[in-house]
Amino acid sequence: MAKTLKPGDTVAWNTSQGKTRGTVVKKQTSPTRIKGHDVKASKDNPEYIVKSAKSGAKAAHKPEALTKT
Repeated sequence: MAKTLKPGDTVAWNTSQGKTRGTVVKKQTSPTRIKGHDVKASKDNPEYIVKSAKSGAKAAHKPEALTKT
């Protein structure tokens, strides 16, 4: 994996409205659902659950989509 993030880290990512920021909640290593969307995370392909600073919504992102700030 290219990067290691931990809960509490502040990160940024691109959205259709521009760049946004949030906080890592946890590293997801098993499949789950968030707001009706399947997250196909695994130990070999983990995703990070992040909470948006703007909306407070949680979403899953692949490590390469996140930039630590």
